[in-house]
Amino acid sequence: MKIQGNIGKMRSEFSPESNSGVVEYRMPVGSDQIYMNELVGRDISLTYGGKINCIYCGRETKKSFAQGYCYPCFISLPQTDECILHPEKCRAHDGISRDMVWSEQNCLEDHFVYLALTPGLKVGVTRHTQIPTRWIDQGAWKAIRVVRTPNRYTAGMVEVHLKDYVADKTNWRQMLAGKRIDGIDLIWEKKRVKKYLTGSMIDYFIDEDEIIELNYPVLEYPDKVTTLNLDTDPFVSGKLAGIKGQYLIFSNGSVLNIRKFGGYLVDLETEEL
Repeated sequence: MKIQGNIGKMRSEFSPESNSGVVEYRMPVGSDQIYMNELVGRDISLTYGGKINCIYCGRETKKSFAQGYCYPCFISLPQTDECILHPEKCRAHDGISRDMVWSEQNCLEDHFVYLALTPGLKVGVTRHTQIPTRWIDQGAWKAIRVVRTPNRYTAGMVEVHLKDYVADKTNWRQMLAGKRIDGIDLIWEKKRVKKYLTGSMIDYFIDEDEIIELNYPVLEYPDKVTTLNLDTDPFVSGKLAGIKGQYLIFSNGSVLNIRKFGGYLVDLETEEL
């Protein structure tokens, strides 16, 4: 199979009740959605043709910003505002936004503060409609909700407060190497961080303790991880050993972050199924 098109963030689905119990991935290539799970274990290649189109407006751009946007979109869209990376800086609740209609649908909605294992314990924030997608994108293997807030800003403030007691970063190299720090009890950790909630934060605490455990389509994890860059290595090929987070993992230990290269025009070639 050979197909050409602009690639984008892989879309994921997960249901613990499904037959496989494994995250399912589909990668946009132009107008097609390639089911990536069935390519695991097969030889694939991606060839970057030197052209990038903005994932929002389609404009051709020499450089990609914020994982796929042209510069005009980067500086004007609410999707690329600073509160995307720093929820505590969101001002939509005060009526301040690059686009209030967008913010009403994305920032002024319920958000969760959660604990996840990626492989170690971390705290994070996500919109209620992004569970479990957010956890999948981070390569988490277990997660639990801690707090539910009415908007992004409040969740961000809770997260900032809890950063003094829980890390907020993912060790992506360990995550891609399949490392797991066992022995961490998420329910116990949730009770621990509850003690640090102050003022009105405690009003948003969730008593229900559902733990979501995620499995990924990975045949083998690398001992050592090497990152690939389509800007400097426009031809990527090898046996696809697995998919985790937004990364393709090859059997030689190299990994490609698909989300980083959103909007890149590539030729995708695979073995016949």
